[in-house]
Amino acid sequence: MSEEKKSLNFIEQIIEEDLANGLSKDKLRFRFPPEPNGYLHIGHAASICLNFGLGLRYNAPVNLRFDDTNPVKEEQEYVDAIKHDIEWLGFKWDKELYSSDYFQQLFDWTIMLIKEGKAYVDNQSSEQMATQKGTPTEPGTNSANRDRSIEENLELFMKMKNGELEEGSHVLRAKIDMKHTNMHMRDPIMYRILKKHHHRTGNDWCIYPMYDWTHGESDYLEQISHSICTLEFKSHRDLYDWYVDQVFDASKLPLRPKQREFARRNLSYTVMSKRKLLQLVEEKIVTGWDDPRMPTISGLRRRGYTPNAIRKFSDTAGISKRDNVTDVALLEHCIKDDLNKTAPRVMAVLDPVKVIITNYPEGKEEFLDANYNDYEEGFGSRAVPFSREIYIEKEDFREEANKKFFRLKLGKEVRLKNAYIIKAESCVKNANGEVTEIHCTYDEDSLSGSGTEASKRKVKGTLHWVSVKHAEKAEVRVYDRLFTDEAPDGNKDKDFKEFINPDSLNIIEAFVEPSLKNSKVLDRFQFQRLGYFCVDKDTTENNLVFNRTVPLRDSWAKMGE
Repeated sequence: MSEEKKSLNFIEQIIEEDLANGLSKDKLRFRFPPEPNGYLHIGHAASICLNFGLGLRYNAPVNLRFDDTNPVKEEQEYVDAIKHDIEWLGFKWDKELYSSDYFQQLFDWTIMLIKEGKAYVDNQSSEQMATQKGTPTEPGTNSANRDRSIEENLELFMKMKNGELEEGSHVLRAKIDMKHTNMHMRDPIMYRILKKHHHRTGNDWCIYPMYDWTHGESDYLEQISHSICTLEFKSHRDLYDWYVDQVFDASKLPLRPKQREFARRNLSYTVMSKRKLLQLVEEKIVTGWDDPRMPTISGLRRRGYTPNAIRKFSDTAGISKRDNVTDVALLEHCIKDDLNKTAPRVMAVLDPVKVIITNYPEGKEEFLDANYNDYEEGFGSRAVPFSREIYIEKEDFREEANKKFFRLKLGKEVRLKNAYIIKAESCVKNANGEVTEIHCTYDEDSLSGSGTEASKRKVKGTLHWVSVKHAEKAEVRVYDRLFTDEAPDGNKDKDFKEFINPDSLNIIEAFVEPSLKNSKVLDRFQFQRLGYFCVDKDTTENNLVFNRTVPLRDSWAKMGE
């Protein structure tokens, strides 16, 4: 029992304490509350996995509630993308809800607060209100409009609602305490005028509630037991509680929601601000929200990440009470670990040089049986064509090399994966001294798996290859980290875009084995000795496109050595 207690995170400990103190388990209900003003990213995945994970752990419902209180930035496209991402991660919500579902109820409660003298209309400028707010160490001062009569406040608020007043001219504020030590309690704004079309309510409203007023009341209406927010909302908790206190009625809705906070997920070499990610999209630094260099869930999916890897990453990184930065290498480790177990191993050559096997009969071709995975059962195999001319990687050949170079060099042997042992005899160079052809001989009796003595010979190097005659051309997009700095938005003197990695994308023409011709979008493979790759949505019948998910070796770790 003690071991189980130790394994609980602090949110689960809070829930366990509430259950021990009398909260009925059937009253547990959680929610994930995204704002539809952008695509979800890997930081949101932490919240998705936490809230839906709690639902699974306690067999409790989880609502998906869109915080759609700002029509200026919100779009149906984002709503659809968010739903797709959550489903793709493998989670199911109980109810699909929207803060806009509660606009009328919030308005009715607001009228009640005005009548109780707990809210007032203020027509000061935002600069005046900011000056009156005070500082964390100095109390604020009351607005000149704070003591308007209830009748005048009701009249002005109705004019706001009816579109009779201009945007920015008036706001409705809660009347709490301008001397409160928590600045969020110093008469916060509840409503502002926005004469904008809303993606769900159309032009029904021209006043929109602020998030703080909407958040707790929505939780209360949905009877959410635990409202889990990121750490920046901790200072808002007093206001959350004050607002809920104003409308709480145990005879109608008995459960009073509780807000608790955890640290948002920050990732090295990554920007997590939706505003900054939108900037990258709008300035066409990336091709869109689903650009495989983006930390969005849609970008990671397109790059070849799996739901299992992202859930594993969220679970391994855990949740914290304090802000911290998770090394992006952990995310890369999780996808490598997952694809190592699930991705078929195939052959592709990204930087080709031609090898001619001079003693292999011209015109001959044979199809060799090659396993998709030599280490696990159940992957099956395919026939790989072999012929006199093949491609290998340029870096796999040197005319001369030391004893630590276990690939092809003049006068030495290597094994071709699933095929024969070959020996480099000579090479042909162009005018620039670059090797254009390597002439080799092969040992006819050394075919892998044939059982001959020659096939059992041990040679230190094994190379991947593709038959020239049978190779399929493919566009390969070699993605790398989008930023060169560990904390691209952590430098006060530099714009985060100054750290854009100029080599974050290299597009090359490669050759792949013909079994890949009929690959489907999002099919994932290990290109042997090179890394993990995924079929991109830009693939057509005549143009295969692969995205590199992650290399087998971490080149960034070497750079840091």
